[in-house]
Amino acid sequence: MKRVRRKQLQLRQAIFMISIVVFMGMVWSIYALSSPISGNRITTSAESTVSLNKHMATPQEVSKRYKIVIDAGHGGKDPGAEGVSGNLERAYTLALSTKVYDLLQQEPLFEVHRTRTDDTFVKLEDRTQIANDLDADAFVSIHGNTYSDPDVSGTETYYYADESFLFASEVHEHLAEATGFRDRGVKKEGWNVLKLSNNLAILLEMGYLTNPSDEADMLSEMHQNRTAQAIVKGIKKYFVDREG
Repeated sequence: MKRVRRKQLQLRQAIFMISIVVFMGMVWSIYALSSPISGNRITTSAESTVSLNKHMATPQEVSKRYKIVIDAGHGGKDPGAEGVSGNLERAYTLALSTKVYDLLQQEPLFEVHRTRTDDTFVKLEDRTQIANDLDADAFVSIHGNTYSDPDVSGTETYYYADESFLFASEVHEHLAEATGFRDRGVKKEGWNVLKLSNNLAILLEMGYLTNPSDEADMLSEMHQNRTAQAIVKGIKKYFVDREG
């Protein structure tokens, strides 16, 4: 009789131990499922979450704001080119540069400045000096082109320092597609507005104001909005890639 009771006691103890093991397993499962998961690693709230997936930095997370100076070509007593319709380059560049400025202002990646905000004359050397005094990361000068032959058309981008070539190429790629004009490429030129800059500097010839088709597009609100967006996209792409 005692032997039977001993076996019953051992059986109860075994069942009790099994129950404890099962209970602990359930508790651990609940804990594991409730813990934050990052990539393939389970972490507790006290740990810093480490992701196994590479994080791509967004413009809001970059380490600095890039200073960009937007230069509206000509102005005041310097009218620039006269279009076939009689419109002057100085008015066109101010209108477009204002749109570019406004768009860049919406980007947390950039701190934006202008060489002129109205129809005033600014010397060429003063334009780049503004950028140099600010220690700007990039100087972008906006122009409309001119030629004696009204059939000549197209968009082209200029740079001087070799360090500016990639920046010029990135912006030009977006711009040429947006204008829809003939792509006249990226070219090196020793103009003072480019040579005197201490940092990245490019000059955009948007199209030919002396070409009736180019000018009609360039003066339209829709075209200006599209090309302004393209310039901003090119600038942003260059600096985001550089951050990466």
